[in-house]
Amino acid sequence: MSWAQGQPAERRITRNEYIERYKDDAIREMHKSGVPASITLAQGILESADGNSPLAMYANNHFGIKCHSGWNGETMRIDDDEKNECFRKYDDVYESFRDHSSFLADRSRYAFLFDLKITDYKGWAKGLKKAGYATNPQYANLLIKLIEQHNLNQYDNYGKVPPKKLTNKKTSTVLAETKQTRIVKLHNDVKYIVVKEGDTYYRIAHDFQMNLWQIYKYNDLNKGHVLKAEEIIYLQPKKNKAAEEFHTVKEGDTMRSISQYYGVKLKKLYKKNLMIPGTQPNIGDQINLKRKKKN
Repeated sequence: MSWAQGQPAERRITRNEYIERYKDDAIREMHKSGVPASITLAQGILESADGNSPLAMYANNHFGIKCHSGWNGETMRIDDDEKNECFRKYDDVYESFRDHSSFLADRSRYAFLFDLKITDYKGWAKGLKKAGYATNPQYANLLIKLIEQHNLNQYDNYGKVPPKKLTNKKTSTVLAETKQTRIVKLHNDVKYIVVKEGDTYYRIAHDFQMNLWQIYKYNDLNKGHVLKAEEIIYLQPKKNKAAEEFHTVKEGDTMRSISQYYGVKLKKLYKKNLMIPGTQPNIGDQINLKRKKKN
């Protein structure tokens, strides 16, 4: 009998063990990226056969992410849709979870998913299929079935926003004052605060029991943005339109600064004005805030 034949077979982990082992990683990534924990877990279960596939066991790759251009890490080649395909290999499983979040967040074809509520697992599942994450025509249904069978959507509740406990007093734009002496105001029916000297994203998120990804997303921020005193930070998603009809562009105005000033989503502002995302207006331009410009 050879040495290899004499070794006991490695025990396969069960689905319940997989969920218990990796649910915290999925929740942690949800807080950082905004990808629902239920979706991460369901995709991991499906793509890795509960962590028992060769790709999961020997490459720590739980999401079937292929090498693609720009991958400089280790690789593993196995037959998949084609023979001898290149897949990413990770040092540990959490690195795979982290790369899965980045893979979705950094690709424009998945951008629309991040406009969905974090508890909308059905929308996410259907959106992943629509964006081409997998070729299986039943991919969305398989994810939804897994989530509902194992109540994975319970973990999405850890990503909900709590500031709704602040009550709206119609007589004033000031809604509440926290123990941290933060005054919460209302503009365009959206709660916001004004940044204080020395503020950080972490401090604001902590004070309002929010996740960092929510601060970034609700304020159309990139992670390189440096907070400045007197800057507006919204605690809820901005609206699709403003109460005002127009804004006349002044020196120093950008599409984002206009978006923040009026509490209108930046993406909607670009669409209303038939502008390419990333471009900026000229001084004197009239920016539509309520209705879409006509061609």
